[in-house]
Order: sequence, then C-alpha cells, then structure tokens
Amino acid sequence: MESMSNTPFYLPRQMPAYGGAKLYDSLVFDALSDSKYEIHMGRCAEKTAADMAISREDQDKYAKLSYERSQTAANHDVFTNEITPIQIAHNKAPNGFTEVTEDEEYKKVDFFRFSKLRPAFLDAADGGTITAANASTLNDGASAAILCSASFAAKDRSLKPLARIIGYADAATDTIDFAIAPHLAVEKLLKSTGVSKDNIDLWEINEAFSVVALANIRLLDLPIEKVNVHGGAVSFGHPIGMSGARITNHLALQLRSGRLGIATICNGGGGASAILLEGL
Repeated sequence: MESMSNTPFYLPRQMPAYGGAKLYDSLVFDALSDSKYEIHMGRCAEKTAADMAISREDQDKYAKLSYERSQTAANHDVFTNEITPIQIAHNKAPNGFTEVTEDEEYKKVDFFRFSKLRPAFLDAADGGTITAANASTLNDGASAAILCSASFAAKDRSLKPLARIIGYADAATDTIDFAIAPHLAVEKLLKSTGVSKDNIDLWEINEAFSVVALANIRLLDLPIEKVNVHGGAVSFGHPIGMSGARITNHLALQLRSGRLGIATICNGGGGASAILLEGL
C-alpha cells in the first residue's frame, strides 16, 4: 500500500535559537531523492536520457502510447477483474459515499499540452527532457497478491492459481543510474533460469519515467509491441510502494496457460528486481 497524499512534513527535533525552522517534505526527502548524490530522481533520469540520447520527443511519444494503450484497455474492460472497488465517504454523494471502480489518470490527459510543458528537473537550455507529461504521477494505491507452494495449492481445490514463479533476480548499479538497473536484473534472471528473452511473451517494465521504459527496451532489444501492452505507470500513476505488486499482478492475470512473462521495476537506490512468471 502507498498513500503519497498522506506523507508528512518533517521538522527538526531541536528548534533553532534564532530564526524559523524549515519543513522537509518527506515525499521528496525520503522517497524521490538520491541520498548519495543529493539530487531528485528526475535529475538522475535526465542523466540516463542524456547518456542514451533519448530525446524529449522520444519520451513524449512513448508517454502518449502509454496513455493510448491504457485507454484502449480500459474501454475493453481489461482491468475489470483486477480492480477492487472501494467506497470513499463523501457528504455530497447521494448515499454518503463515492465508489471508485477505475483508475483516473488516463482520463485526465491532454495531448495538446504535451509539447507546451516545461522540463521539470532541468531547464530546456540545459538539456532538460522530462516533463510532467512523460513522467509518472503522484498517486495513492494498494495491491495484494497471495503466494503459496504448488503442494498447498494442490490440496485446496478451491484455489485457482494464475501463474507460477519460475525465477526472480535483483541487480544494482550506481544510484544515479537507477533507471537502467532493470535490464541488469532481467539479464541476471534470464541467465539463472536458462530462458531466452525471445521466448518471453509479455513484458511489464515499470514506467517511473518514460525514459526508464525506453532505456531498458533499447538495452534489452525488446519489441515494443510486447512491452506494457496495456499502458503503465505514466498513464496509471506510480504509488511507489505498490507498483511492483501491481505490474506483477497484472502480468499474472494476462498470461495465458504456458505463456511466459517478465515484470521488472527499478528502485531509488540504484537497484532493480525482476520476476519470471508462467501462466497456468
């Protein structure tokens, strides 16, 4: 579970003898800052964009694709069995509550504004390419999964497993290069399981920024037609503590029997995790 809207502000334990105390936003300070280089994660992602010559136009184009895919998937009820409706108290609602049954971000997009937005982390004159449009948004969310052994599932005939875990791997690089860490985790996973990437039917690469997906698609030489086929964090949002579970659950629900899929996600410490699933 992640509630980015409820993250607190910090105050120093000891008040200064003179002058005011400074508030620290824990969302930025703890969640979205590189503790080694003391810069925002967006600045780190800008380095990846520069290193790999991934332009703003490339990122905007990918972001539009993410939104279009999520819109199409929602219109075809792809997420019906994936999203659990929740009720939120609302005094002005007829029943005293509002029921949330779908993600909201993909409906808010205005493609016309994409080219007009200023870079969020570096000025355009300094090569800034990442904007609010081609990065993921700040969101609340929760995701849950049940894991059990094959023997346990066999004993309880009421259980209908969606997928089995063939393998998983973690890998890391320098913190400033966190955006490319997923390809390291995936390569380690494929080597340990002896599976060729050509045999992977579906890929879920968490879209912390559009450049993350684009960089790892290039580094792994993946066909974009198999990656994030129903959109990703750019168009759904990225509640940072739950996104890994979300993409894994979505992958498990989409894999047909015998098909293989990989989900991978980076973290702010320069690391990444990857998991290989087989649909049942």
